[in-house]
Amino acid sequence: MSGEIPPAQPPPAPEQHGQDHPRPPLPLLWLWLWRRNPLRRRTDRLQGWVALGLLLLVPAPALVAMFGVGDTAYRHYRTTAEHQARIRHHTTAVLVHDAPGHLEPGSDEANGTRYPVTVRFTGPDGQARTAKTDVIPGLSAGSTVSVWVGADGTLTEPPLTVEEIRSRAMGWALVAFLAVVLAGGAVYGAVARVLRRRNLEAWDAMWAETAPHWSRAHGSPR
Repeated sequence: MSGEIPPAQPPPAPEQHGQDHPRPPLPLLWLWLWRRNPLRRRTDRLQGWVALGLLLLVPAPALVAMFGVGDTAYRHYRTTAEHQARIRHHTTAVLVHDAPGHLEPGSDEANGTRYPVTVRFTGPDGQARTAKTDVIPGLSAGSTVSVWVGADGTLTEPPLTVEEIRSRAMGWALVAFLAVVLAGGAVYGAVARVLRRRNLEAWDAMWAETAPHWSRAHGSPR
């Protein structure tokens, strides 16, 4: 059956702009860069090798940094706790006046509430001193509370506990691990930007060479 051949039609547009060739998930990006296809460039393969190399190399120094920094921090805070235990004095203080009462005595909120009250205590030099410390609600004047006194005779916090030492050391270890991982990610990002810029420069050079031939073959635009 003869008839007029219809003109060529452009390919159907995708449903959403930019969705005809979706980017692969980040964990599979380096595999996508190695995929065999006519458009793959040497820079794509190089970017894939960089991603794989960082994926294999970064965990080792990250773990070394985590354990090294964690151990250093643990020893530092343990030494600090021992020093605090030597210079801080645990003693008993007496309330000078009544502590405010809570509106809901015996409630969970009352149990977690503390009020600053003036107390009297004896400093390391044997002299009587007064200062403010936080106490539970409802204590009457003359009640006693336990306080820690520093070498200078002022009220201070108790020495670091084993749990606090371990928690702070683990925090620094985690920071060190994440810092190395983020550094690896920054290296990959820098390499990717350099390769992308190189690809754009190569594309501009190829188009500058091809554009005159394309214009002569298809005529000047109207």
